[in-house]
Amino acid sequence: MTPSQSPGAHPPPRHLAARDIAGLLFVADMYGVQLDQVATALGVSQSRARAVVLAWRRARYAQSGRIGPGVPWVWLTRAGLAACGLPFPAATPALARLAHLRAVTAVRLALEGTSGYLAAGAFWRSERRLRARMGGRVGLREHIPDAEVHWPDGAAVAWAGECWAIEAELTRKTVARTAAIMREILTRTGDYGCPPAQAHLPGHPPRHARVLYLCSPAARPTVARAAGLAGPLAARVEIRDLPPAAALPGAAQ
Repeated sequence: MTPSQSPGAHPPPRHLAARDIAGLLFVADMYGVQLDQVATALGVSQSRARAVVLAWRRARYAQSGRIGPGVPWVWLTRAGLAACGLPFPAATPALARLAHLRAVTAVRLALEGTSGYLAAGAFWRSERRLRARMGGRVGLREHIPDAEVHWPDGAAVAWAGECWAIEAELTRKTVARTAAIMREILTRTGDYGCPPAQAHLPGHPPRHARVLYLCSPAARPTVARAAGLAGPLAARVEIRDLPPAAALPGAAQ
């Protein structure tokens, strides 16, 4: 796993191993992560991940607990976030978001596990980082994607230098709402947190070369219909199935 660090982030204290640092940053990015996904991110067994999380708890960097179906969730405390140099507020993952958080984490793990992602040195920029950059200035109608994937210039892939928007879709929205989100993402020109006047500048190159939708069986037909309404923008919409590990135990798909 490649840790995603913002340029100004300070790593946790040196007594933590590199794997601990990467794991703490991963959990911080994703709001909260279930134990089996922590194990996947760290490349260890679930029993080993449980021991790692226990060490984080003893250091007061993390909390864990069964807050929904399946194995326990792990999230960072204020001290853990501060140690990572991240400005996020400390909070237990919201019950209403557990299924979505698991799905987005599954998408990230699947992408980061591909040879192309690793070879290119791609970077996952989480929704949490995007929201932090907005500084609480998210408009009522402004949509923030679940993540961005940045492909460095010069990487040995055809899409080197591109920025992709990532959307994990578990439930059906209306076709009109989904199409509006697609258009907003694909016509955006400015970074998140830029002055509103720079967000959509005619004649400027789009921020996102494409938007990648990863869908549950229930959501995929709506996303496909919305893409059909996107006109020329549809060529920059990719629709795939969510990874098998995306499902929250007991959640309807």
